[in-house]
Amino acid sequence: MRSDVRIRPANRSDEAFVHRTTGRLAAFGPPAWRTPDEIVEAERRTLRAFFSEPPTDAALLIAESDTPLGFVFLETQVDYFTGERHGHVGIIAVDDVAEGRGIGKALLQHLARICMEKGWSRLQWAVLDWNAPSIEFYKSLGAVMLDEWTGCRLDGPALARLAGESAR
Repeated sequence: MRSDVRIRPANRSDEAFVHRTTGRLAAFGPPAWRTPDEIVEAERRTLRAFFSEPPTDAALLIAESDTPLGFVFLETQVDYFTGERHGHVGIIAVDDVAEGRGIGKALLQHLARICMEKGWSRLQWAVLDWNAPSIEFYKSLGAVMLDEWTGCRLDGPALARLAGESAR
């Protein structure tokens, strides 16, 4: 990687890049995310999380000179089985023009160093089960696929229905 590639905290001047890249990522996601309304909502939420004041966790951008190439959002989580803190990658995205240049690996290496510096037990993230190229890339880094876990999600009417029932 070139010496003028740097990882730094994301800021409001990066908003257009994050917006564009998040839209591309949302369109790539599961079919339920592919409607225009869902893509716009994903972009809005990501921008709010990235640029909240004060930032909720670590929003980082990787850039070559002043050209953004990718970004990542690192959240702090606690493992309730062990009581240990760990890093959770909420989102990692590399601009399509920068794919294959080691940008994703550089971001994950940076996050691994953050975890080590903080004494966290691990770095964790999710990948869509049909995204074979990303799965192979993550495995090449030594990542273990957690097939024993199944993601669960409540949204839309199901979330509202449960919230209404719990309020009674």
